[in-house]
Amino acid sequence: MTKDGLEQDMQIYRVPTSYLNSDSPEVVRYAEANCGHSERDIDKAVALYYAVRDQIRYNPYAAATLDRRAFQASTVLAEKAGFCVQKAILLAALARAVGIASRLGFADVRNHLNTDKLLQFMGTDIFTYHGYTELYLQGRWVKATPAFNRSLCEKFQVAPLEFNGKSDSIFQPFTLAGDKHMEYLCFHGHFADFPFEDMLAAFRKTYPIFFQDEQVATPEDDNDWDV
Repeated sequence: MTKDGLEQDMQIYRVPTSYLNSDSPEVVRYAEANCGHSERDIDKAVALYYAVRDQIRYNPYAAATLDRRAFQASTVLAEKAGFCVQKAILLAALARAVGIASRLGFADVRNHLNTDKLLQFMGTDIFTYHGYTELYLQGRWVKATPAFNRSLCEKFQVAPLEFNGKSDSIFQPFTLAGDKHMEYLCFHGHFADFPFEDMLAAFRKTYPIFFQDEQVATPEDDNDWDV
């Protein structure tokens, strides 16, 4: 493939979407503020990773939010909280806002550190469609997982995930004490935009408790959210 052909193919990972709304003024301002005077993409990516990891609080209970509006990057930024999928969407949108190609990846993981409250809430220790971000840096895709903020990691005695823009940053299998932490079960691939319907189908199967009082915004309910 020619260089021009590659650039054409990469465009789908650079443009704003309804979910990865990298053209939102709030998203642009936040991205520029956290990148500072960095000029290299890798430095911008690292700065944005840590901003999302630690400034956006991880909230696993947000996974029961079935309204597609909650998965818009600007909404996550305004809330200053979200679960892994929402934080991955925000990081991907911030990257695009400063010219870095980004996409979303999803995997099923088993969380060995669930609290009793969270187990009761979810009905399982499996996090289906766990979300992470992939950033195109120095000619390759690199995984970045900004889900758990530092204070949460300290509480559960897990080393915070670091990101240097060169190596994949994914969950560790063990805690600092050697106990089991996260176990990757399968990967669902990568996407240029957020596959809401795919995640919803996986959630219906894995978390039927979320749908007992279901209120999902569908394209028929809100045509502005057709992607």
